[in-house]
Amino acid sequence: MIADLLAASRPLSWVNTAYPFAAAYLLVAREVDAALLVGALFFLVPYNLAMYGVNDVFDYASDLANPRKGGVEGALLDPRSHRAVLIAAAAACLPFVVVLVLLGRPASWAVLAASLFAVVAYSAPPFRFKEVPVLDSLTSSTHFVSPAVYGIVLAGGVPDAGAIAVLAAFFLWGAASHAFGAVQDVVPDREAGIASIATVLGAARTVRLALAAWIAAGLLMLATGLPGAWAALLALPYLAAALPYARVSDAESARANRGWRRFLWINYVSGFVVTMILIVFAAGTA
Repeated sequence: MIADLLAASRPLSWVNTAYPFAAAYLLVAREVDAALLVGALFFLVPYNLAMYGVNDVFDYASDLANPRKGGVEGALLDPRSHRAVLIAAAAACLPFVVVLVLLGRPASWAVLAASLFAVVAYSAPPFRFKEVPVLDSLTSSTHFVSPAVYGIVLAGGVPDAGAIAVLAAFFLWGAASHAFGAVQDVVPDREAGIASIATVLGAARTVRLALAAWIAAGLLMLATGLPGAWAALLALPYLAAALPYARVSDAESARANRGWRRFLWINYVSGFVVTMILIVFAAGTA
């Protein structure tokens, strides 16, 4: 059961939600306190267990026909463990949510509620936003951007024009990433009767839409001024990973998995660069 829970939480992706929260909170609060520690731990493990665990449970039927499931790109849970995974996800989140509510204020409660709603609504009925083309990519992006928004609000900050530009760029990056990730699943999703942005638009058109969103994200970062403008260059490796599939056919869409695997590692390099930029920004605004 422990192995199932660990696999369902996608350890490779833990940092993708904990980091935005912690970075945003620190930039506003400028100190390490209980809210930072509790929030970072929550977005590191329980949040991911809820997000991916719910997805693995309600996507089990389609995941059976997907050759890339059963590893780091998605667990294939035994149906006998589904109920336990859902209970464990709720139990892991509940104490953190209670503490965060006590540490926060109404504005932070609203952001946290919206974030958790997006986590559940993406995969679980009756919502199943993952089967609503375009809304699937927007909801997926919310999973990663909302922790950053929550970090700002929990620390008592109000996003200014620069922060809004950064958050908008981050949101475009997240939507592009989800759309590109959906391309590799066009065939199994169609066979399972699942609608997605890629099954509706087609593989090549979805890749081109993702490329446009990454370019737009880079242009938004240019508007933030230095040192944030340097982050615009981070769009380039994502463009390089996806561009070879801009004309991929639906029948050969599984080939995009090679680009997706590159994407997963590009995230770590980008995270390091973003960290350096944030350190420079923090030092310059101290």
